[in-house]
Formats: sequence, C-alpha cells, structure tokens
Amino acid sequence: MVSTLDDTKRNAIASKLASIKLVQQLLIENEELFLRESTDSEISDRIRNFLEDDRKNLGIIETVIVQYGIQQEPKQTVQQMVEQVRKLMQGSELSFYEKVSQHELLKHQQVMSGLLVHKAAQKVGADVMAAIGPINPVNFENRAHQEQLKGILEILGVRELTGQNADQGIWARVQDAIAAFSGAVGSAVTQSSDKQDMNIQDVIRLDHNKVNILFTELLQSNDPQKIQEYFGQIYKDLTAHAEAEEEVVYPRVRSFYGEGDTQELYDEQAEMKRLLNQIKGISPSTSEFKDRIRNLMDIVGDHVRQEESTMFAAIRNNLNTQQSEQLATEFKAAKAKIQQRLGGTATGANI
Repeated sequence: MVSTLDDTKRNAIASKLASIKLVQQLLIENEELFLRESTDSEISDRIRNFLEDDRKNLGIIETVIVQYGIQQEPKQTVQQMVEQVRKLMQGSELSFYEKVSQHELLKHQQVMSGLLVHKAAQKVGADVMAAIGPINPVNFENRAHQEQLKGILEILGVRELTGQNADQGIWARVQDAIAAFSGAVGSAVTQSSDKQDMNIQDVIRLDHNKVNILFTELLQSNDPQKIQEYFGQIYKDLTAHAEAEEEVVYPRVRSFYGEGDTQELYDEQAEMKRLLNQIKGISPSTSEFKDRIRNLMDIVGDHVRQEESTMFAAIRNNLNTQQSEQLATEFKAAKAKIQQRLGGTATGANI
C-alpha cells in the first residue's frame, strides 16, 4: 500500500491556498459592490480594472490548487473573518472610504499570504514550488493594486473630510504607482499574462513539469519511506492528469489532431497506468522499484514530447484563445473531481 505525501507542512500549504482562494472571492465581491456605489468615473474605471485582474487571478489560484493536488478547507479563522467583512461591506455602517480601506487591508493580507506560500514551498520541495509557481504573478498584481488603492483612499478621504475634490497631485500618485508596477515589475509579471486566463497548453505543461520534478526527487532519494511517498504523489498526479485528458481533452482534439495520433495518446496512457499499478506492488526498498520508475519515466517522457509538440501545435492552429481557455477550465474541473475520488487530501490517504 503506497501512501500519498502526507506531512503536515504540505497540508498547511493546502489550507493556506484554500484561504487565499476564499479571500480572492471576497475581493471580487467587494469590487462588484464598489462599482455599484462609486460616483467617480475615474475611480470606477480603476476598480473595473481591479475586477478584471481579480477574476483572472481567481482562475490562476484555482489552477494552483488543482495542480498542487491536495484539497483542504480554509482556516476557520479566515472563514469567520471573511463573513464579518462581507457583512460590513453589504451594510450601511461603513462609508465608501472605510469600505475601500478595508479592501486595501485585504489586498495586503493576500500579498503576504501569497509570499508566505512561495517561501514555504522553497522549504518543502521542488514539486511544491512547481505547483505553486503560477501564484507569483498574482502576488505582484495584488501588490500593484494595493499601491493604487492607497492613492484612491487619499482621494476618497479628502472628499469625506472636506466635501471637496483632492488636489490632482494625489491622483498623480495613483498614476505613478501604475507606471512603477507596470514597468520594472509588471513587464515581467503582470503584463506577461496579457490579462488572459491560462489556456489548455499552459495547464497541461504545469502538470508535466511537476511530475518530472517528482520523478527526479524520487530517484535522488535513498529513504524508502520518502520514495514511497513520492511515488504516491506521482500515482495520484498521473492518474488524475490522464483521466482528465481522456475525459475532456482528447475527445475535443480528435477531429483536428487525427484519429491515429489521438489513439496513440490513449494507448500511451493505458501503458502508463498499467506500469503504475505494477510498481504499486513492488517494495520501494528494492532496486527493481527504481528500475520500473525509470521505465515509467521513459514512457511519460515520450508522451509529453508528443503532446507538447504536435498536439499543442494542432490546438494552436484549430482553437481560438477563448476555446483554449474554456478547455483548460473544463480540464481543471474534471481533474479536481478525479483528485477527490482518488483521495485528494493528504491526511491518511492511501492508494
């Protein structure tokens, strides 16, 4: 019986990711509310931009959680905090300035949570770093939003206290914040996404990178328990990935990728699953175990090369951006359901 990676550090990161997702959903709710309450066209335009970014970033966070492969609930304290803030935002006790001020604090919390997950991943494992990597642009974008919100708060605060518009110099600070973060930092991070969601090629490539790292970590380890745990994660990741592709991706691409090439992908994954189940019955302390793992790596490597070359090219040539992003959404949803069926939480889950 091979167990999945089950140390408490990985579960703690999973819970933090769930909390980040919950707060992100609250940020979106707040911004939708602000658009209804705002009477300033420039501030409304800025909030509209925040909302567009945050909706995209929610999709990235959901991708990271599925890629990570461990499902946890948000911390109870975070759930309680979100409910309290939601009630305040929907009520009439706070002024518009005070609501935006609370929102800026949430942005700060989101930045810190994202950075902590990144730093923790560096200590836990390279496969975790690969899984949570896409959250880094979200961290930078939230930081940029936070700077812009400070300028907006000055504008709203002056109006609340004096009933007059703030000096244009204050609004210029908002523009400076935008320029700073869309320049040195934004050019490498926020603009690289071009306001688009991940397409199916991006999501599949993330899976490929993570499992390659897991293979490397397994082969470098001499601890039978760690080897067993790494294989448990490989088993779950490859199984969920393969079944989601067979359910969502391959039927979609068959018409333009070709019957023969698509069937080859099905056949390769059938062989991969057969090997996974064979390896499951072998003791990780034997040399045979790693020999079979290397055999599995070769099969997976050939499969990956075919997908990332010819299948990806066929997708680019036959699906538009919206179709490719929609396929990614369907793939992630299917994979999340499969992970739950396989035992997506790390606590005491066995294969």
